Amino acid sequence: MVPARALAAAVRGPGEIGWQRHANDRQHDGQGPSLCRRWKRGALAQAIGRSRGGRTTKIHAVVDYLGRLIAFEITPGQLGDVRVAEALLAPLPAARLCIADTAYDSDALRCFLTERGTQPVIPNNPTRKRFHPFNADAYKQRNLIERMFCRLKDWRRIATRYDKLAANFAAAVAIATIVLWWT
Repeated sequence: MVPARALAAAVRGPGEIGWQRHANDRQHDGQGPSLCRRWKRGALAQAIGRSRGGRTTKIHAVVDYLGRLIAFEITPGQLGDVRVAEALLAPLPAARLCIADTAYDSDALRCFLTERGTQPVIPNNPTRKRFHPFNADAYKQRNLIERMFCRLKDWRRIATRYDKLAANFAAAVAIATIVLWWT
């Protein structure tokens, strides 16, 4: 009987070096993880990710000066906040101030905001080496977004996330936004 590796070495073409696994080689290797995918099918469409609190979803939001939701993005729980900020703010007109929490503290976001003519009001991350000036009085306005999330999560469907797909969850958030602030 010929071992599987010797047989595979004999079948390889000229110039190929080393052992390479293919999807049809699983029968020789026994059980193991999938060779083709890193995530389960459809995991990216669900926007549910692991974080310290378990399986969660984040809603990144932009509110106006009255606390009304004007733009939002749904991401998995483990994804960093600052990655979404620039894409979320780019299509909106420039504001005088951009108030955000410490999770949005990055030099790239601060540079993006100052180029637009917006003053960033973001507290410095404690691990930061070079601190930026911070207006604590203007930061008190951040309660607008916390109150918006409180009103949005009065809707049980949004607070517990009944929807499996991120598109359906985003639609529920949009409907709640329209009913709460724009009717």
